[in-house]
Amino acid sequence: MKKIALLVLIITTFSCKITQEKKEPIKKDVMKKVLFVVTSHDQLGNTGEKTGFWTEEFAAPYYELLDKGVAIEIATPLGGQPPIDPKSEDPSAATEDTKRFDKDTELLSKLKNTLKLADVNQADYDAVFYPGGHGPLWDLIEDKNSIALIESFYTHNKPVAFVCHAPATLKNVKVNGEFLVKGKKLTGFSNSEEEAVGLTKVVPFLLEDVLQANGGIYSKVGDWQPYAVEDGLLITGQNPASSKLVAQKILQHLK
Repeated sequence: MKKIALLVLIITTFSCKITQEKKEPIKKDVMKKVLFVVTSHDQLGNTGEKTGFWTEEFAAPYYELLDKGVAIEIATPLGGQPPIDPKSEDPSAATEDTKRFDKDTELLSKLKNTLKLADVNQADYDAVFYPGGHGPLWDLIEDKNSIALIESFYTHNKPVAFVCHAPATLKNVKVNGEFLVKGKKLTGFSNSEEEAVGLTKVVPFLLEDVLQANGGIYSKVGDWQPYAVEDGLLITGQNPASSKLVAQKILQHLK
């Protein structure tokens, strides 16, 4: 009888354990979330021409991240529809990503309703990304919400990523009293590329010069060639062709 009782006890205990294991919820990977910060500025200096964000620099990273299961939200200084640089919509600048962008009604609707920078909190995201275009040279470099946001992401050990002209938004960003870029390896739209598009006398400053003046260890490759640099949490890309490389480096951090 004692043997039978012992056997029943073992079976009961084993059955209870199985039942408990079945009842425990299966832990699923939490979806990573990236914030895209886009310019609200649409005037190209005093030229009378329009500017804004560069389509490829937004679209290529957006789809690179989206297709890997990353959730993306978009914020701008003013909220609502951000301006698109008309030159980036020219057929000569088209890529597979920009063509997808042009037909993506869901994304285009999302762009019309971007969040206001003042209303976002880095705690809600795993990384932040800034696409370029000339617009950021005028608004995001001075935007207090953007400056504070970059500082907050960085000090909370989260990637901060920029491409083309977007590293300009680091111009006034400091951490512990020092420029964030000081002593950091980075890149961005080069002086020779700015000269090639004929805007060296139009932009408020040359990005390559400012990054170096603030202590950044700037490097570049040939004009329009893909090039991205990663130094810890700081990720930068040189030009539109570097956009996807920046997104791939963001993904490595998110794993």
